[in-house]
Amino acid sequence: MSDDRAIITGIGATAPNGLGTEAYWAATLDGKSGIREIESFDPANYTTQVAGQVPEFVATQYVPAKVMVQTDRWTHLALAGAAMALADAGLDPAGMREYEMAVVTASSSGGSEFGQREIQKLWSNGPQHVGAYQSIAWFYAASTGQLSIMHGMRGACGVLASEQAGGLDVVAQSRRLLRRPDTTTVLTGGADHALCPYGMVAQSSTGRLSKAVDPERAYQPFTADAAGYVPGEGGAHFVMERADEAKARGASQRYGEVLGYAATFDPPPGSPRPPSLRRAIEGALADAGLTSADVDVVFADAAGDPELDRIEAGAIAAVFGPYAVPVTAPKTMTGRLYAGGASLDLAAALLSIRDNVIPPTVNVGEVATGCPIDLVTETRPARVRTALIVARGYGGFNAALVVRAI
Repeated sequence: MSDDRAIITGIGATAPNGLGTEAYWAATLDGKSGIREIESFDPANYTTQVAGQVPEFVATQYVPAKVMVQTDRWTHLALAGAAMALADAGLDPAGMREYEMAVVTASSSGGSEFGQREIQKLWSNGPQHVGAYQSIAWFYAASTGQLSIMHGMRGACGVLASEQAGGLDVVAQSRRLLRRPDTTTVLTGGADHALCPYGMVAQSSTGRLSKAVDPERAYQPFTADAAGYVPGEGGAHFVMERADEAKARGASQRYGEVLGYAATFDPPPGSPRPPSLRRAIEGALADAGLTSADVDVVFADAAGDPELDRIEAGAIAAVFGPYAVPVTAPKTMTGRLYAGGASLDLAAALLSIRDNVIPPTVNVGEVATGCPIDLVTETRPARVRTALIVARGYGGFNAALVVRAI
């Protein structure tokens, strides 16, 4: 009898506080932040001056020269994370059936820095100076395409653009694909990079970015001092396999099973209907066949906006009870990575299950009135078998995902 459970056998993290999964995890458990003053351009004239930046990332170690000139740093980070995930899974695509391997990634900004550079050439020197790769490098699907080409993965490929929620949406889509007889393996996850002038202007338009200049005070979700979030780059990628296929090839590790998922969309501003995050959480638990008592930890979206934090904390308290489940937001050490943010939270959730520990939410003070949650502010040893990850994307997207130990 076939076993079509969707399990994760490889993780590759490209995070602002650690390049590589174990480096990221060690830094996270130590409470080490990767948020600092923006280095990729002079931020003096911008309202946001700090960000999460991936340290010591040398793209040429992961990206062939001919691909480097065709792609943006966002795609370079995706190629690196995917390579790490494949190595972690012990999986060589060259020895597999190419049409049974799929690629599904999340993106929210596309190749912003590449696009800005080419537009500058256009206005400074004329259209003849714009490179041919402008037509593909900025595109949301560029990372999916490059991963498919590089690894010979010719199955059902795609990209989802639902901002931070996209990091969970792609995992759910990957689970759907693995339930089909023609798909055995999916390379999935998300990464983003928009730390350039054009990207910062676009992000600032939401009004949700922190204006604080102190990296340790800039991003304080669920507290009275919450005043926006810090942006960042990076993310995480995963190898997802059907359980029977992973067993047949002798996969050396299985981080967890994708057990439940749900997505909702908030009503428009001014609507009398309530926000729909709670329904997403309840839907994910129902899809997993679990109750709230089965969840050991919640990885929060943590918008850093007082009203959005109150809505999220209220949704968690309504489902689990006030202060009834540990809640953490390790993204206070990385910033919100947009399409890469929920992916990195999923990586942290799987590592929490592996090591029976809950990572901390750093640089936060007392939880604000109106946020009745047990916010974990120091690394907490705990029995972790089941984790819930929550993500929201600008514009009304909500997603919730449940993963469980195998």
